[in-house]
Amino acid sequence: MSLFKYLLILPFLALTACGFTPVYGTDGSANVLLNSVLVQEPKTRDSYLLTRQLEKRLGRAADPRFDLGVSVSTSLKALGINSIGNINRYNLLGTAQYTLRDTQTGQIVGSGKVNSFTGYSAAGSTISSQATREDAQERLMIILADKLIDHLIATADLPS
Repeated sequence: MSLFKYLLILPFLALTACGFTPVYGTDGSANVLLNSVLVQEPKTRDSYLLTRQLEKRLGRAADPRFDLGVSVSTSLKALGINSIGNINRYNLLGTAQYTLRDTQTGQIVGSGKVNSFTGYSAAGSTISSQATREDAQERLMIILADKLIDHLIATADLPS
C-alpha cells in the first residue's frame, strides 16, 4: 500500500480510538431526545413555526421525559436602500432562548440561546414583499430550531 493510502486511513483509525460514536447511533446521546420532548404550546406565528420544526426533527412526545420552553424574538434591519430612498432589502434577525427540563426530577438539563438571520427582498408589490417576508420568517425559524437541537445535543446534560 502506498503512503497516500495510509494517510487516508489514519483519521478514521484515530476516530475509532478516541471513542467516537454518532449522536443518532445505537448508543448516541441524541436518542434520549427522540419522541420524548414536549415543546411548550406556541403563542405566536414564529413560535409555531419553530415548534413545528422541533417536532419534525425530534418527534412528538406521547409520554414526555423532557419539557422544552422556548422564547423567540425577531427584529428587522434595513439593508438596501435605492436612489429614491425606498428600502428594498431586509435582514430578519432571530433569537431563541430555551430551557430543557427533566419532567421526572424537575431539574434543568440544558439551557441557552441560539441566534441567526436571513434576508429577503422587498422590491416589487406589497403582496410579493409580504410573501417573501413570510418565507424568510419560516426559513429563520427552521434555522433556529435546527441550531437549538444541535446545541442541546452538544451541551445538555442528558441522562442515558
